Amino acid sequence: MDIFENVLVMLVAACLLLQLSRRLALPYPSMLALAGVALGAMPWVPHISLDPHLALALFIAPALLDSAFDTSPRELRRNWMPLVSLVLVAVLLTTAVVAWAGWAFAGLPLAAAITLGAIVAPPDAVAAAAVMQQFRIPRRTLSIINGESLLNDAVALLVFGVAVSAAGAAHVPMSSSLPMLLVAVPGGALVGFAFAKLNLHFGAPLFAGTRSAIIFQFVMTFGAWIVAERLHLSPIISVVAFGMTLGQFAPKRHAPRDRVHSYAVWGAVVFTLNVLAFFLMGLQARGILTRLSGPQLAHALEFAGLVLVLVIAVRVAWVQVYGAAMRRYKLGLIARGRAVPLPSRRINLLIGWSGMRGLVTLATAFALPEDFPGRDLIVLAAFAVVLGTLVIQGFTIGPLIKALKIAPDDSLEREISLARTTMMDAALAALEAEPGGEAAAVREEYRAARTLAQDTQQPQAKTAHDRLRAVAIRAQRRALDALRHGGQIEDDVYHQLEEEMDWAELNAIPASDVRLQSV
Repeated sequence: MDIFENVLVMLVAACLLLQLSRRLALPYPSMLALAGVALGAMPWVPHISLDPHLALALFIAPALLDSAFDTSPRELRRNWMPLVSLVLVAVLLTTAVVAWAGWAFAGLPLAAAITLGAIVAPPDAVAAAAVMQQFRIPRRTLSIINGESLLNDAVALLVFGVAVSAAGAAHVPMSSSLPMLLVAVPGGALVGFAFAKLNLHFGAPLFAGTRSAIIFQFVMTFGAWIVAERLHLSPIISVVAFGMTLGQFAPKRHAPRDRVHSYAVWGAVVFTLNVLAFFLMGLQARGILTRLSGPQLAHALEFAGLVLVLVIAVRVAWVQVYGAAMRRYKLGLIARGRAVPLPSRRINLLIGWSGMRGLVTLATAFALPEDFPGRDLIVLAAFAVVLGTLVIQGFTIGPLIKALKIAPDDSLEREISLARTTMMDAALAALEAEPGGEAAAVREEYRAARTLAQDTQQPQAKTAHDRLRAVAIRAQRRALDALRHGGQIEDDVYHQLEEEMDWAELNAIPASDVRLQSV
């Protein structure tokens, strides 16, 4: 009962911190990190431990799904060069530098040192994106950071899995595990794709309009993880493939009411898991600090500080080197038939400074077995990196954006205006042949909306307007899908307008059809 009560207190505190972070324009993960430290300092809060495998699946799978669902494959292809630089080179370089420090300065076994490097290597885009969106920085920069956050998790977790396995079997060299990745990665992708297709073709129509649909989504998400793990494939790649497949095909198969409720539930779940992870961080850190004393504690804290400095410095340095090479040799990309501008020094500095660590680093630290070599030192260093990056970089990224004077990007508004105008044209064309005064009234409403380039619809009762409005909305959805498929708008615009259409359609149907059934 004590644990349950403390969890409730954590959630209430997190809600209050979220409001505070909004008022102060600070990323809420940074506030949660400080709250986790404060909680760990309270001696009456009980220690909470999780099974390592449970911790990894519980915290990582929903976070990966949430990121993968919103990731555009087209954007990944368009930004492949900077993504490869950040996802492969930056992650592996950070892993290698931190592993060397762990081996040289802390005396960790090589596999354990590589494990530490893999834990602290992947940045989390949540904190950076929360601040950047307030300043309307270039959308391509946000797209790169979000895409990096998804893919570098997969790369770092693959390295983490290989290193942990090697540390558990000291007589087996790490190179012997590498051939397994040739099977684990594509095999995991196939498992995730199969689960997504199963969900789309059977789960979506079977459970449509019920609360069971959301429960089934959770079952399929963790099922994709567990099945891949049992088959000795990559559960991380499985969930990423599952989420990206759903993100591309689910919008056409799910009804608006299912989508609205699903987004709300998943958003709350991911936020709750972030809260619990940061508070568990504080409790674990308290236990480690209690076990260490004297010179041992001083050495551990010095090493944790060294890892924090290395993690920040390696990313900033590599991004600057990569950007300088791109500008020096003019290695631009082609997108939509035109050259993409090379990243400026200001943008590179911003991307380099946006490497805050978060949920993935915490979850992988929790997932270390209790008897893992150097576990206390590794977990303490990981927590120091999360806390340090979220506080140092999280609190300064806003002022940095202001100081860099990056020009605001208004392409989002332009694309929304284009899409809205096109959608209104499609609705008016669909209603053109409809006779009667009701059709004329609806046409006038859409003409006004087109003129204003915004949705001014009002709630409707169950009248003849319902059928006509449904006809118009279906036409708008087809037009929106065509714009997305043709590459004229990006996925962020698509999802914003899709949500607008969802609410419009919910307003146009009877309340009895909106309300979810109990089963």
